[in-house]
Amino acid sequence: MKRLFARLCAFTLVFCATAAVAESQTERARLTVGELLKIQRVADPQISPNGETVAYQITVPDVAANRNRTQIYLISAEGGEPKQLTSGDASASTPRWSPDGNRLAFVTGGQIWTIGEGDVRKQVTNLSTGAADPVWSPDGKMIAFVSDVYPGCRDDACNKTRDEQAGKNPVKAHTAGRLLYRHWTSWKGDKRSHVFVVPAEGGTARDLTPGDFDAPPFSVGDPTDYDFSPDSKELAFASNTDKAEATSTNSDIFVVSVEGGEARRVTGDNAGADKTPRYSPDGRFLAYRSQAGAGFESDRWRLMLHDRRTKATRELLPRYDAHVEGFTFAPSSDFIYFVSGERGRQPIFTVSVADGSMRKLVEGSNDDVQISKDGSRLVFTRSTASAPTEIYVGCLNCAGLFGVGGSQGQQVTHTNDAFMKRFGLPKAEELTWDGAGGTKIAGWLVRPPDFDAKKKYPLVVLIHGGPQGAWNDSWSYRWNPQIYAGAGYVVFLPNPRGSTGFGQQLTNEVTGDWGGRAYTDIVNGVAHVAEMPFVDKSNIGAAGASYGGYMVNWILGHNDDPRVHF
Repeated sequence: MKRLFARLCAFTLVFCATAAVAESQTERARLTVGELLKIQRVADPQISPNGETVAYQITVPDVAANRNRTQIYLISAEGGEPKQLTSGDASASTPRWSPDGNRLAFVTGGQIWTIGEGDVRKQVTNLSTGAADPVWSPDGKMIAFVSDVYPGCRDDACNKTRDEQAGKNPVKAHTAGRLLYRHWTSWKGDKRSHVFVVPAEGGTARDLTPGDFDAPPFSVGDPTDYDFSPDSKELAFASNTDKAEATSTNSDIFVVSVEGGEARRVTGDNAGADKTPRYSPDGRFLAYRSQAGAGFESDRWRLMLHDRRTKATRELLPRYDAHVEGFTFAPSSDFIYFVSGERGRQPIFTVSVADGSMRKLVEGSNDDVQISKDGSRLVFTRSTASAPTEIYVGCLNCAGLFGVGGSQGQQVTHTNDAFMKRFGLPKAEELTWDGAGGTKIAGWLVRPPDFDAKKKYPLVVLIHGGPQGAWNDSWSYRWNPQIYAGAGYVVFLPNPRGSTGFGQQLTNEVTGDWGGRAYTDIVNGVAHVAEMPFVDKSNIGAAGASYGGYMVNWILGHNDDPRVHF
């Protein structure tokens, strides 16, 4: 009889299955969902211009209030005791240093504030539609931000009136005038995201991207899609102006004067997505990420370089078979630092602007790369499958710290170290096996805490979504394998066809074949793991979300492999 733990297309899992190993295990605490919600979530590190201080945010779930609470902290780039900068019932997030390092802009109560010497705070925006994602102009005189506004409104009074009218209307219903009516669990409504600028001392905000388009386009977890030129006279942003925006990925890079006026399209020749514009500090180049395939959200993200002087554009890494994710210029403008998925990890790389030569700088699963304005320090976040995200700093001027072979940097925050120590979480082990057609497929194995090789453990197979996604050696609050391992399961995390970080061809091979070779890749991997002496072959289950839920259903209806019985 087939037994599957779950068939899910949701984001949460209630595990109804054969009880896992039920012996009394008192050596260490077990990571449960309740314990997972106690972990403080470190994010968004921002290095001060002089490289001495890191501003960052910590989010703590408040289960009783059914909300998250976020506050901003400061810590020396050399480590030490952090200082809490904001407090109170209202959350504060998105810290951003002013170019001179004397102030921090941040968001609280849906508005942008600054805090300076002596903890003097000043409200910068006061819009009925709110403000988010502040970006300072290099001269420190302006702050750009995003607000969701009605495209037909020219001022905040109009937006406020429209919202008040909707609030007073006794009929409450979601109406859609265009196909793209919802993003995930949020209704799109009639508003559009626009980029505004406001004087850093406060005053009237001006809409630089008016019109019935989102600028920047909606994205999940992508870097900010707008940036000031080094002379503070121009702003680059991304926007998708296609009429069929629900099926189009054709966002382009535009530039507009900070005084307003008509925006100029920079990337009109590409039918795929162009996003994440970043000016080089010397003003010569405008770099951005680009996908060549029209309508394909999982195409390879290329790193492009537009020469503002000659108007020529080139791909900086044409032979690099991986996605370029977040990136930033070195202060000298000679190099770009970026992160990229690589076989279940996300190292930090550097690439020469002159010739495209690249090298790996930092191993591991990293993100949020920042460089101090003086070029002395690199700050980034890192996590593993057994340790939540913390902040690391590396000295770019110190011989040997970032060698050619890579380095781990120095951990400067220890927000969850004491809390996590009592769990003794096992590290994820990398596995490879032959998938469909003999293609080498990779994945991870997580054993239960206090693992005993003489015992037999039930096996749970977790299948990631996408299908263009991946299980990485990184921490997750959404589907955390340590929860299952803590309950006494051996956890198998396959990266079959469709997964990212293993070359674009492997990613593309799931297209039009969701239940074919990817299914074989997974079942072959399960058969490989099931032969391990500590796995109970009679007690195997599978769970997944989104595409993972699809695949679990596919397994339920199609698996007749004699090697594996779910």
